[in-house]
Amino acid sequence: MISLRLIAIRRLRYALRMSRYRPPQTPASPYITPAGMTGLQDELAALWKRRALVTAALSAAAAEGDRSENAEYIYRKKELREIDRRIRYLQKRLPDLKIVAQLPADQSRVYFSAWVTLEDDDGRQATYRIVGSDEFDPAKHWISLDSPLAKALLKKAIDDEVTVETPSGTRKFIIVSVRYVDIRLP
Repeated sequence: MISLRLIAIRRLRYALRMSRYRPPQTPASPYITPAGMTGLQDELAALWKRRALVTAALSAAAAEGDRSENAEYIYRKKELREIDRRIRYLQKRLPDLKIVAQLPADQSRVYFSAWVTLEDDDGRQATYRIVGSDEFDPAKHWISLDSPLAKALLKKAIDDEVTVETPSGTRKFIIVSVRYVDIRLP
């Protein structure tokens, strides 16, 4: 016969395994370029304008009658919910951001907003820009300051070797060049 203590332990293990609790994410770095800050502020203003249009369309859809089978009403509610979520995020995030508008004193090393050209073991080169977590863009080769590659690159200089853990394994790069572009607002 199974003891009550063993049953309690099994239930506790099951509850811990099935729990919905997830530890909070580590906060993203608060740094951003002036252009990135302007972009987020423009996005917030555009969202407020879009919200007004969606609210008007939602009111019109609600006036049509039965809301349970009204696809337009359901779609507009979902769209409004997504807009409100992004507005809340931006309103909470924007005051916490710190604009980095000065170039570093030592421009031979890798810091925030640097353009870094790397060469891998096969001789292929790739150039990345280190930006804030709110403005990274893989299509432009802008990587987040919080990414493993950017963390490995920080404070390194030309000809330094960098080792990065990737999902496909450990990769080694050599820093070929480091350059900065004036990041102040025009």
